[in-house]
Amino acid sequence: MVDLNTAPVTGTAAGLIDIGINLAHESYDADREAVLARAAQAGVVQLIVTGSSLASTRGAIALARARPGRLFATAGVHPHHARELGRDELAELAELARAPEVVAVGECGLDYYRNISPPESQRQAFHAQLTLARALGKPVFLHQRDAHEDFAAILAEHAREWRGVAHCFTGGPRELDAYLALGLAIGITGWICDERRGAHLAALMPRVPAERLLLETDGPYLLPRTLKPPPASRRNEPAYLVEVAAAVARARGEPIGQLAASSTRAARALFALPGPPATSEAT
Repeated sequence: MVDLNTAPVTGTAAGLIDIGINLAHESYDADREAVLARAAQAGVVQLIVTGSSLASTRGAIALARARPGRLFATAGVHPHHARELGRDELAELAELARAPEVVAVGECGLDYYRNISPPESQRQAFHAQLTLARALGKPVFLHQRDAHEDFAAILAEHAREWRGVAHCFTGGPRELDAYLALGLAIGITGWICDERRGAHLAALMPRVPAERLLLETDGPYLLPRTLKPPPASRRNEPAYLVEVAAAVARARGEPIGQLAASSTRAARALFALPGPPATSEAT
């Protein structure tokens, strides 16, 4: 794994921000403090914990409240859970999203790959969460899989009424150009380290403006395949964000320290994050 402290840098790296980590996931229950300690040691100074259902949103907020200034949360309902977002559930989501620890609405969007919730339910939930984000003045944390046309059309309906990031971007040049034209930031995960599915992303990285390029692990999913040796558990965690940063920096032809600093500035700007606490230890 690349170490930010020994990698070539331009100026002083500001440390990394993992903008999407499912830290409330049960796979972290046994060693969450150790996970956070390893992240700090690797130079990951702040993390945004993803809320993808009402339950995980409550968990994300609780984690952020326990570690103010280091952890933050999103509040949202993933398209897989869209059928669950009735009137009462939307009211609860709105209340959760008002919490000061919540820096974005989402994970929300469309997923036609599995259609675990019917497409119409997904579209209704997506509209509702974009409207909520506008009302609260918070950005959106977006998910899209096999639904580009509807996804882009719905965002266009809400044009200039939201800010957001295309979380875990895995698309091609057509999708990238569309999302940049819509004003989205682009979130890159360990997908870029997957020679089977993500090799095409390297050529796209120079096309993303530095002020709109963000880094995330999406742990416990999407373990970077370039990690040598891979962890026995096959679980992804925030410390491995450095591996993602190294892959993106190589693709852009810039030092990892420069990439770390620009992605951190971009994350702070989009999510209105403060500087990190005086100590980055997990407490």
